[in-house]
Amino acid sequence: MNTATIYAPSDYRHVKYLWDDDKVAGMTPLERLVFRSNILGQDLRITNTGGGNTSSKCFETDPMTGESVEVMWVKGSGGDLRTSTKVNFSSLYQDKVLSLEKLYRDDPNNGVKSDIEDSMVQMYKHCAFNLNPRAPSIDTPLHAYVPFNHVDHMHPNAVIAVAASENGEALTKEIYGEEIIWTEWQRPGFDLALIMRDVIAENPQAKGIMMGQHGIINWADDDKECYELTLSLIEKAGRFIEERENRKPVFGGARFEPLSEERRREVLVGILPWLRGKVSHPKRLIATIQCDDRTLEFVNSVDAKRLAELGTSCPDHFLRTKIKPLFVDWKPSDGKEAIESLRALLEDGLEQYVKDYAEYYERCKKDDSPALRQAVPTIILIPGLGIIGWGKSKSESRVTTEFYNCAVEVMRGAETIDRYRALPEQEAFDIEYWQLEEAKLRRMPPEQSLARQVAVVVGAGSGIGKEVCHRICGEGAHIVSVDLSKENADETAQEIVAKMGEGIGISGTGISGCGPAIGLSADVTARSTIVEMLEEAILAYGGVDALVVTAGIFVPPSVAGDISDDAFSLTFDINVKGAYLAAKAASDSIFQKQQLPNNVVITTSANAVVAKKGSVAYDTSKAAANHLVRELAIELSPMSRVNAVAPATVVKGSAMFPRDRVIASLAKYNIEYSESETDEALRGKLAEFYAQRTLTKSPITPEDQAEAIYLLLSDSLSKTTGHVIPVDGGLADGFLR
Repeated sequence: MNTATIYAPSDYRHVKYLWDDDKVAGMTPLERLVFRSNILGQDLRITNTGGGNTSSKCFETDPMTGESVEVMWVKGSGGDLRTSTKVNFSSLYQDKVLSLEKLYRDDPNNGVKSDIEDSMVQMYKHCAFNLNPRAPSIDTPLHAYVPFNHVDHMHPNAVIAVAASENGEALTKEIYGEEIIWTEWQRPGFDLALIMRDVIAENPQAKGIMMGQHGIINWADDDKECYELTLSLIEKAGRFIEERENRKPVFGGARFEPLSEERRREVLVGILPWLRGKVSHPKRLIATIQCDDRTLEFVNSVDAKRLAELGTSCPDHFLRTKIKPLFVDWKPSDGKEAIESLRALLEDGLEQYVKDYAEYYERCKKDDSPALRQAVPTIILIPGLGIIGWGKSKSESRVTTEFYNCAVEVMRGAETIDRYRALPEQEAFDIEYWQLEEAKLRRMPPEQSLARQVAVVVGAGSGIGKEVCHRICGEGAHIVSVDLSKENADETAQEIVAKMGEGIGISGTGISGCGPAIGLSADVTARSTIVEMLEEAILAYGGVDALVVTAGIFVPPSVAGDISDDAFSLTFDINVKGAYLAAKAASDSIFQKQQLPNNVVITTSANAVVAKKGSVAYDTSKAAANHLVRELAIELSPMSRVNAVAPATVVKGSAMFPRDRVIASLAKYNIEYSESETDEALRGKLAEFYAQRTLTKSPITPEDQAEAIYLLLSDSLSKTTGHVIPVDGGLADGFLR
């Protein structure tokens, strides 16, 4: 087969052709590199999130001398090709990087995994062009020592399937002839870069190198040619596998029949909070569930257990997926006893996994190895259910799950054309803990105060609830935005997603995707809708750590000052019963199963202790809510802390202050206004009037309440429970007319 043959854009079946001559016309070399990287990275069949790297060598003007110098732009450490911008690329003087070879050679103990090789990573910083602060990655020399202008190093599933086959070298030659050269597995680094340079010199016809069990690196002197070559190489591997797909059953054939979607949901909802509690030690983890048809085909197969035990092969995967997943040998079936059986198997499996992982660490560790990681599995495979991935955030658990999906596709391809092989245990350990150390060297910032936590905020569509979502997402919390109006809940969730920079699904079941926030609907007076909402939260994140109830209602009295019986009941249903139902449902379905410390915060009102004419239903409901806090604090202890904030009247952003009520209040208090004034102006006048009744003489805002609620959710007030914290500007107890 002739690698030089490039497919027509319409002929690709295993990748997307996205090059656009019009878009790149007039771009600088760096801009063209960013474009090439983005179109490669957005296709997960080409490379996984954060995986792979690209580079371009070009001439730039030296800011010190004004001379034209050769500079290599290469994806920096920790970047992701699909979202990379200019700032994600390191720039290095090419001649300085090449000059590092002497430093490396002069050390008599040089070689793969040697101290001098590890120290070379820090030397790349001394080669930075134009004081570029972006840290170069460990793959930098792989690009520098390839004597071509443009280099792509990708991790395509189809190609890794070839690289991870027992007869990978022979298969590489069969697919690519002499134009792709096989090299055995070696940890990426300076030593491998020099080996590659020598391979290229010895094989001038070569257009790329197959890196055993790792991926592929290829090159060209034109960037479009390099891009098209990358796609061509992946397409050829994909077609080679495709042509052999029906020669034997996939993964040895089916061992179990899939569960119905309804039953799968029932089982997941039943086990996830309990399971999250088990794996969240010493730190909480967030879940992502993957149960598409291809995933279920794998976990339900004859060979799933054997392949899972082998672990993954691509080095990019180890930091997140660990050396191997936990496979739970459960027979999918109906009935409550089946869930109990699954729970028992998980209990035993988790205990054995922790023991096995500690033994693996002891077998493979070296004197300078980082400390043992949290030993629980980050990937759990369950027949009938799919993959459950775990991480410190939704983003990380989603990527972890994505990586294992890639591993499954690699296994699928390798088992189709040959037999899958994983990295030897010591090599896997060295990569896992080397990457761990590399991550630490990036000086990751300390975790935020609500990191790893999931907060359900009821009443998030407006006012205090919306502001709480914005306040606590900035502290790392994942947000379940809940409102009677699904549209309003989604709007808040969309704002959080945009704020956090993750444009991935914000509503739905949470299966296989959702970002740092989802929008859901619930009626706090209807237990069934609350339970359904909490089930969605479980499927999205694995569990919940905090419940904030800000939903409330004020029904204005009639002109005569009366309130109807129905309005009185509705006020208590929402302001008291609603908070109770939400707290009880969260406790029964999640908190008790998780057995992780959690928080419930309710908003009551300063009106609970300030009697005044015209709001008897509202004021007495809030007084009842105050006592509800104390009752729930006792009932839900010791795992749950239950508190409340009691604001004075909050006008800004409140759904309880529509324009007609604001105008009625202005008229009631003889405050001058004009019908032509905007809603914001009218609200401002009313808020200022209420402010003058406080000691601080300042309007009470949603932001004030959100700050108090954040403190109650954090560890700052970790010994506070059963209390109502006034946020009312010093509004005194007494009687207001």
